[in-house]
Amino acid sequence: MKACLAEMFDAEIPLEHIQEALNFIKEKYQSDNFSFALYNYAEGYQFLTKPAYQASIKLILKQASKKRLSTSSIETLSIIAYKQPITKGQVEQIRGVNCDYSIQKLLEKGLIEMRGKSDGIGRPVLYGSSQKFMDYFGLKDLNELPQPKDISVEENEIGTAVD
Repeated sequence: MKACLAEMFDAEIPLEHIQEALNFIKEKYQSDNFSFALYNYAEGYQFLTKPAYQASIKLILKQASKKRLSTSSIETLSIIAYKQPITKGQVEQIRGVNCDYSIQKLLEKGLIEMRGKSDGIGRPVLYGSSQKFMDYFGLKDLNELPQPKDISVEENEIGTAVD
């Protein structure tokens, strides 16, 4: 913000003035006249819906929420999130099946994005997770993704008899 304001007004704006303005905006939007407020989010600020209005908005967006990801898309998204940047060929090698459709759907939904080209033969496209992915899962950083050590073995053990 400071850099943008400095460029816009061709002058250095003191950090205290910026913080004062942010506090003023936060206070203004805390009133009941607004269904959203300014929140400190991921080392920045965003206007987000207040919790009291989430149920109403969820009903309005119900149609969009019905469009869920397929199991193959979730698997593909997981591989890309953990191994990024990664090529389609590498994802297919890990999954053992063609991933064209899953990658296309994830691109359409904005959950992944192209991150450039690999230096490998044919210079295949590299994929990585997008900011929409980060926002959707409430992540500030990829280091917040669950690690294998965080996953309970009992819940995921193969071959265990179930009562």
